[in-house]
Parts: sequence; C-alpha cells; structure tokens
Amino acid sequence: MTDQENQLLARADEVLPSIIHILPIAARPFFPGQGVPLLMDAGFWMPTIEAIQASDSDLIGLLLTPDDEAENTSPDAMYEIGTVGRIHKVHTVDGRLQVLVECLQRFRVEKFISDTPPYIARVEYLREPGGKPSEEVKAYALAIINTIKELLPLNPLLQEELRFFLDRFGPDNPSLLADFATGLTSANKTEQQEVLETVELLPRMEKVLALLSKELELARSQQKIRETVEERMDSQQREFFLREQLKVIQQELGISKDDRTADIDKFRTRLEQLTLTEEAAERVEDELDKLAMLDSSSAEYNVTRNYLDWITLLPWGRESKDNLELNHARKILDRDHFGLEDVKERILEFLALGIQRGEIKGSIILLVGPPGVGKTSIGKSVAEAMGRKFYRFSVGGIRDEAEIKGHRRTYIGAMPGKFIQAMKQAGAQNPVIMLDEIDKIGASYQGDPASALLEVLDPEQNSEFLDHYLDLRFDLSETLFICTANQLDSIPAPLLDRMEIIQLSGYIPEEKLQIGRRYLLPKQLREAGLKRGDVKINAPVLRKIIEDYARDAGVRRLDKQLARIVRKAVVKIQEGHESPITIEKDDLKTYLGPAVFRDERNLAGPGVVTGLAWTAMGGATLSIEAVHTHSYNRGFKLTGQLGDVMKESAEIAYGYVLSHARQFGIPDNYFEKAFIHLHVPAGATPKDGPSAGVTMASALVSLALGKKLRPIAMTGELTLTGEVFPVGGIREKVIAARRAGIRELILPADNQGDWEEIPEYIRKGIRVHFATTYEDILPLLFQKKPRRRNTGRSK
Repeated sequence: MTDQENQLLARADEVLPSIIHILPIAARPFFPGQGVPLLMDAGFWMPTIEAIQASDSDLIGLLLTPDDEAENTSPDAMYEIGTVGRIHKVHTVDGRLQVLVECLQRFRVEKFISDTPPYIARVEYLREPGGKPSEEVKAYALAIINTIKELLPLNPLLQEELRFFLDRFGPDNPSLLADFATGLTSANKTEQQEVLETVELLPRMEKVLALLSKELELARSQQKIRETVEERMDSQQREFFLREQLKVIQQELGISKDDRTADIDKFRTRLEQLTLTEEAAERVEDELDKLAMLDSSSAEYNVTRNYLDWITLLPWGRESKDNLELNHARKILDRDHFGLEDVKERILEFLALGIQRGEIKGSIILLVGPPGVGKTSIGKSVAEAMGRKFYRFSVGGIRDEAEIKGHRRTYIGAMPGKFIQAMKQAGAQNPVIMLDEIDKIGASYQGDPASALLEVLDPEQNSEFLDHYLDLRFDLSETLFICTANQLDSIPAPLLDRMEIIQLSGYIPEEKLQIGRRYLLPKQLREAGLKRGDVKINAPVLRKIIEDYARDAGVRRLDKQLARIVRKAVVKIQEGHESPITIEKDDLKTYLGPAVFRDERNLAGPGVVTGLAWTAMGGATLSIEAVHTHSYNRGFKLTGQLGDVMKESAEIAYGYVLSHARQFGIPDNYFEKAFIHLHVPAGATPKDGPSAGVTMASALVSLALGKKLRPIAMTGELTLTGEVFPVGGIREKVIAARRAGIRELILPADNQGDWEEIPEYIRKGIRVHFATTYEDILPLLFQKKPRRRNTGRSK
C-alpha cells in the first residue's frame, strides 16, 4: 500500500460511524483489505440492505456466527469482533441477493441497539498496528512470503489471488500480508476468527504462519497422492492401449480372437458333443445371442458366461455303458468285503433285476447300519461292479434348500445344487451318487432340504428335475442313488417310503478277525511303508485286540488300534530294532494302553440280569441290577438315565412281579416293606426303549428269590398280564450277544421269523428259547440245563 493510500485509509478511519448495521455471516470471517462477494436470501436480508442504503453511509458490519445458517442466529451467538465494509454493488437474481463489499477495518461490538433484523449495534474500531515494522516482524513477513511461494506450485489457483494482492498493496505491509495469507488457507472458520481477533501484529503473524505451514503440508500430501494416482493411471492406460493394439494386430494376422468370440466358439464346440433337450437348446441360443451383444468387461457378461459354462459342461445325453455281468459284480463285492453275505445277496438281487430289464434306473438304495461297517465302501464297489462313475457327498447337517436345488441366478455367487455339480463332475448322466448321513439332514428358516430331496430321489419326478440356477429340466432318472444312515427314525417318512432298505448289522468277532488279517493290517503296513512281514500279529493276539479294544459293531476302531501298533513298530524300527516285530498278548498294554472293554459277564449274582439292546452303534449287552436297599418302608427306585419308555417298562415289570409273587415262589411278605433299587449301569449314557421289560422282571424275580441267573441273555417287551411282545433289532442284539460270548438267549416268540432270517454262520452255536408269556421264561432262568430244547414257541 502506498503512503497516499495509508493517509486516505487513516482519514477514513477517523470518520467511520460508531453506530452501524450488522450482517451475520456463517461461512467464514473476512479481513480488512479484501473485496468479497456475499450471496444472501433476498426475502430475509433485503430490509437490512435497504436500511443501509437509506442511511448516510453504505457501511455494514460483518460478524461471524457459529451457526450453519445466518438466518437462524441471534446477537448473543455472534462473535464480538468483526470487519466493517462498504457496499459497492447490490443485485437480485432468482430471489438471491448478490452484494459486493470492500472490507475496511476491524471493530468490536459494544452493544446491540436492535436485537432483531435489521441488526444495529454500537461499535468500537480497532486500530491496525502502524509505524515502521521491527526486524522480527520483517522476519515473520519474509517467512510468510516464502511459504506462500512454496504453496504456489502445489496450488495454481493461489497465483491469481496473489497477483490481485500485489496489484493493490505492497508486500512491505505486514498487517495486510498476514490477513491476506489467512484468506489463502483452508483453515476452518474458528481458526480464521482467532486470527481476526488477534490485533497485535506479531502474535497474529505467528498464528498465520502456523496455518500456512499446515496448509503446505496438506498440499504436499495431496500432490503426492495425485502423482501416485496419475502414475498408476498412466501405466494402466499404456498397458491397455498396448493390449488393444496387440489384439488388433493378432486379429488382422488371424492369430487370435477376442475374448467374446473365443468364448462363443468354445461353447459351440462343446454343444456339438451334447444332445440337449429342445428347451435347453433354445435357452442356450438365447444366451449365446445375449453374450455376443454384451461388453466383455461388464458384470452381466460374466454372469451369462458362467451360466453357459455350466450348461455346456453338463453331460446332456451322455451315458457310461453298464457292465451287466452278475459274476463280475459278485467278484468285486467278495474282493472288497468280507462277510455281509446277506447284504451282498440283496445287492446282487437288485443288480440281477436291472440286468433282466436291460437297464438299472429309478432306484434308491438305503444302507442302514452302525458306523464302520462298510456302507460307503459298498457304494463304491457297486459303482465299480456296474462300470459307472461314482460321486459321493454328505448331506448331514445341510440346512439350506439351495444346497440341493441351487441358487437363483440373480444372487451374487449363485451356483447349481449338489446334484447338478455331481453330474458335471461325473461326466455322465447315469452315475452312482452316494448321499452319506441322510439321517442327519437338517431344516431351518432357509428351507427344508429333506423335502427338496423328494424331487431328486423320487423316480416319478426326477426325470424332470428343475435346478433353480439352470432353470432347465434335467433328467436324473438314469442315476442310481445310494444313501447311508445310522438309523431310520430321523428320516422323514415320505422320503423313507421311496427307498430300498438294506440293513448292515455289524460284524461278529470271527468276521472282524478275518477283516483285520486280510484287509486292515496289510493296508496299515502299506501306508507306513513297511513290508507285509515287518510286523506280525497272530490270530490270538488279533482276537484279543478285538475283544478288549475294538468290540464295537464296525471295524473302524479296530483299524485305528492296528494303526497305533504299526506306528509304534515303525518307531522301534527307526531306533534300530530288527524286523520282523512280533506283537504278543502281553505287549498290547504297552502298545494300546489298558483294555477299553471289560467283560459284561463279570456282573453276576442275585438280581443281576444281562439284557440285549439296540443302539445307533449296533447291538449291545445291557446289564440290569436290582438290590434290596432297606426294609424301613416299601418303595421302588430307578437310576441309570432312563427314558420315559424304559421307566414305564420298569413300572410294568415291578407291577407284574408284585401281582404274581406267590406264583413265582416269592415269600408273601417280601415286598411289604422292601425298598428296591433297580439300576442300569453306565449312567452317563441315555437309554430308552421298550425291549427291557422281561429283563427287569427277571432281575426282580432273581432278587426276591435270592438266586443267581445262569449265563443267559434276554430281550422282549412285557405287559401287565405277562404277555411277551416282539421287539426290533434282533439281528444286532444276537450279534452283540455273540460278541460278548453269550451262547443262550431268550427272545419273544413273535420274533422267530427275524431269528430265522439271520445268516447261519451268526446263529451257529447259539441256543435260543422263544417265549410267548413270562411263564415260559421263568423255568429257564435258574436251572443248569433246560428240560427240553425249544425250536419254536415255548408252550
């Protein structure tokens, strides 16, 4: 600013009025020396502008308000210090006031005369520092100028404002320089208001320099980010252009095709090898036409491409040729499985029926049995015997119906269901598909997968199976479905009704002995990298392993125990022990630890009876104990975590024995004050079912008579009148008795047919008595030898 301009400004300061109109502003404060345009609501602020124009001077006081809108403020909310300015131009455009104001000097409000618009206030003007600037002030001014110079290359927009400042004022005016520099920053309005309120020059310049330094750091960060982005964009654009040029050159030379053409040609090549249905062929043509019109970089292109990829990879009309030789199937089953003769026979009957018809289709086999009996391996053997592709997946725990029938194509990450995936993997329309753990399928808010399986497995429906992703009919009728389950109770009845049920009851010790010698031990030696003779386990030792460590229905536990022995043998060989390593009975505790299973027959004495039970793991022996606790009062107590049905059986047995005590030879006064406790050992294991009635009654009779029972096991449901009703799981219970070394059984007479269906090699050496009523059972309990051998119903 020139000396003449300083003198004029000084004279104008002396004549500035002490009462002025006030205009609140919400965006930011303004500083002396600035010319600023204001944009206001004409309807609200026009009376204020008109009042100013009607006054002697065109002066207005600009006060910052913390509010976001100036129209909603009040005098109490405005800052005390602001800038007085002179109005030069006023325009009204579309209901908005455009006012150009030249800012002159700082002021402080002493008192508001009018608290409502138009606001009027008495003010005091704050004089700017004058005189020759000190050396320290000059140093700060130079620092501010240098910082602005560093900002100019980073923000070209500041060059125009700097030129405007230099045209009107000189850089030797530190007060105006500080105010001008504050206006260049992007500081918030509170920070700028602090600069406006700092009248003293040196503290004001310190604050301004701090704001400029912060602005410089921010501008440098933005410049660095911009350069990084531009560099990346330049690299990507260059690579894009080069690739596009390469594609054009290759297409011109006939070397390659673009992605869209290559995809379409690939799909049409696949379609030539398929026999699509009319519906599928029309859909594929529509999708190919759509693919030809879409941009290869669009999301819809990828969705359509994936859809066509799935359709063209499915084996439409492609089938593997069946091997219809029954002898071949028999050899495969005998090679892979020892025992299970009745199961093999059922499988061969099923295959023979298909051979007779000339095709095997529309069938669902359900293999039911405890874990480890070979259900999954039988499915693999059936597929190999038929010469078909094999695909296996577990449906246990599936809760989403979309896992069976697929997702709609509109969903992100949509895929076909398990069965369409199986068809793609198998590559043939007639594979063998195994559904493991079908008894453990779940249901949730996402649908009922078990109901969805009906459409898949039902021969009347699966010829037109509709997957939600494909939205096309696909023929599953040529597929052979083999399902596995541990029990039938949790399988829905409509689903169970469509299946051919084959029971696998488990292995007896003799069978497990042969399986261990022929299959399991050689397999473990082979997997450990040993030769067949490096580890020797003779038959007696293997039998002891079965009896003491692997007495369950399957052979999985036996396989694990043999694996433990082989691992420890490998350690010995690595430590220098010479092979072969021979395992003796006395070595088992070292290799396998203490015996896992104990002999149930050790539980003996008056009131102790061995029952037979069925579990999901197969058959099991179940000891029942009854004791006379005290004679203080009469009572009957049950323990052993029994279910409701088993508790009812106990109550019935107690009532029946009580009502027939004299007939059984029990003293008349025995039950008058006898408190009897009946317990089923292994209390941590839940037990339920109706088949323990005769066992509980026999325990009460044995206790009351004080006689020990012979080594005999029994099962059957008892009524209050003494009738013995049939029970289930006879095969499993007989195998359990044989596994436990029990050779004499009592079964309900109505289960004689179930006994006769059991293979002869399992029944061999077991004496069975069939009972119609409990009176048939009583004579068999205590005598050393039965009076006669029953081959049918007891009289």
